[in-house]
Amino acid sequence: MDFEFTIPSIFKAILERYLMSTIKNTYDVIYAGNYTKDTIITPDGICVVDGGGMNYAANVGAKLGIKAAVITRLAKEDQHVVDAIQSAGIDCYPFYSETSTVMTLEYKTRNVDDRNLYIKSTAGTILPDYLEDFQAKAIAVSPSLRGEVEPDFFSILRQRPDTLLAVDVQGFVRVLRDETLVYEPWPEMPEVLKNLDILKSDAVEAEYLTGEKDIEKAAAIYTGMGVKEIVLTHSDGVLIYAEGQCHHFQFHATSMAGRSGRGDTCMGSYVAKRISLPPREAGKWAAAATSLKVERVGVFNRPTSEVEAFMDRYYSD
Repeated sequence: MDFEFTIPSIFKAILERYLMSTIKNTYDVIYAGNYTKDTIITPDGICVVDGGGMNYAANVGAKLGIKAAVITRLAKEDQHVVDAIQSAGIDCYPFYSETSTVMTLEYKTRNVDDRNLYIKSTAGTILPDYLEDFQAKAIAVSPSLRGEVEPDFFSILRQRPDTLLAVDVQGFVRVLRDETLVYEPWPEMPEVLKNLDILKSDAVEAEYLTGEKDIEKAAAIYTGMGVKEIVLTHSDGVLIYAEGQCHHFQFHATSMAGRSGRGDTCMGSYVAKRISLPPREAGKWAAAATSLKVERVGVFNRPTSEVEAFMDRYYSD
């Protein structure tokens, strides 16, 4: 005799809601970090933009086709930022603070590595609890200064063995003194790096933290502390250091009008592609997307077809 098992409607509805919530809270990449209200001063003039590493990183990731989410802190008066992120097809989970992080970025020359940073207010600390109800193939953290993320953030997230963990070193080497961001030694660096898969650094940060001006040697020192891969940007391009191999990609931008957010875009695109591609191939996407981003102020907003055409032109093997 055949029996048919029927789930009572009330339990079926509960199961469906549970499955839908699980799907909703599962992403390719979660980008975490505070929103920053940026005043950018360059030889070409002054402009005010909505910044934040997670903002630049998530927008490029979404444009490259991944399911992305943002976890951020900001003031309620800046709700338009949350709305803009969501309008770009990115789920945004804000944690509201009394003030947003308000930053001034001063570029006195056209060298993108030469700048002064000032902060008038901060939005506070991103806590590991904020990610408790979310799952992702990768988590990319983009703090702007020390204190936005504490060192134990990564030891807690490391308990997710199948999740790639990436962080921008700028949020640890930059320390706020009065209203100026200055570089200071990072005593917890070995403790944090051993829990990471990907570290983003620029050449100035790398020389300061490792003592090496040679970017390949600096990247090797980083990996000697336990982190597996390095995304190291410099004025001319990006170095991807993985499994003891160096992959160099030159930037090919026709303008530097959108120089702010360069490193965030590079990390965001690299992580977005690294979940499905090996380091060298992910590096090509990152170099192409970053080259196109720095030509325009604001977040990356160009079709994938342009990135693909750019790679075919400059990075085909």
